[in-house]
Amino acid sequence: MKFEYPEDTPYFQPKMAGNHCFGCGAWNEKGLRIMSRWDGCESVCVFAPGPHQAAMPPDVMNGGIIAAVIDCHSVCTAIADGYRRAGRDIGEGEPLWYATGSLRVNYRKPTPVAGPITVRTRITRVEGKKTFMASILTSWEGMVTADGEVLAVRVPSQWADPSGLLKHVRG
Repeated sequence: MKFEYPEDTPYFQPKMAGNHCFGCGAWNEKGLRIMSRWDGCESVCVFAPGPHQAAMPPDVMNGGIIAAVIDCHSVCTAIADGYRRAGRDIGEGEPLWYATGSLRVNYRKPTPVAGPITVRTRITRVEGKKTFMASILTSWEGMVTADGEVLAVRVPSQWADPSGLLKHVRG
């Protein structure tokens, strides 16, 4: 599947060719398809949950979806930062890929499913192939409902093999 985005799109994900991730993959038709961009020294993602992404109470967003949005937005931030530190545009030259090394989410208050959420992420430090980030999630009402910390780790190019990763791992 090919996506048509303007060359100068501010969003990270359309520039990450072949990304099939459930949360951030523009090539996953059934995924969340979150979109992230720089906003000053932070990255921002606005995501509009659907009613099918509710928790037990039908007006509250599912915690797993919240975690996936924080996780995927943060990993894409690490990828974008990796390209930025290399002096390249996202997708230019040899692809850079990162994966989740750890994820911690704190659920502060129920997140309403009735409107878009915003996740703001800042990079707290970079150590070699590791990028550490902190995120804050706010509801459409402007209330902080969750926060999280993500460690993203640079992974080898086999990570993006369209035939899968496990053949390389088990190989």
